[in-house]
Amino acid sequence: MYPVIRMVKELSKFRRSPRLGLFDTHVSQHVCWPWDIDLWRELNNGRTLTLYDLGRVTLFMRIGVIDLMRRRRWAGTIAGASVRYRRRVRMFDRFEMRSRIIGWDARFLYLEQSMWRGDEATSHVLLRTAVTSAKGLVPMDEAAVAMAHEGASPPLPDWVTAWVKAEAQRPWPPMPPSPPSAP
Repeated sequence: MYPVIRMVKELSKFRRSPRLGLFDTHVSQHVCWPWDIDLWRELNNGRTLTLYDLGRVTLFMRIGVIDLMRRRRWAGTIAGASVRYRRRVRMFDRFEMRSRIIGWDARFLYLEQSMWRGDEATSHVLLRTAVTSAKGLVPMDEAAVAMAHEGASPPLPDWVTAWVKAEAQRPWPPMPPSPPSAP
């Protein structure tokens, strides 16, 4: 189940926080609750992605993107993700989440988010997102101008461009599974 109460708490908590610049990092504190864990009593991988939603939505609120998207009747969507899980987050562990925009290309906005326990990263996600309208994808140059950003995106780091190139090689739609062979 989606953590609606947590989302309301995060949006309320940061509602009056200072506005962030387009490339600033939003930092938030969280706890791994019993309903976040899997059979091994650690943060479930699917719940990790859901919790990253909380950081991303709050980041967008603090940048002013949510109000802009409502006015223009735009929506956002996730178009791809690459996640690294490196350290366990156990029940009742406290952790910090950091969320920031890296940059964009013609079609997509790239973000990175990470979870930290002290000085140790527990997971990291690279996200490709898109802004959509009733007509389809909104070109990122148009979205950037609407967000009051002048000029091009900062250059994407090499590791991001390598991921974008690798994703371009991936077949879509995926190949259907082969039927089982006859005995």
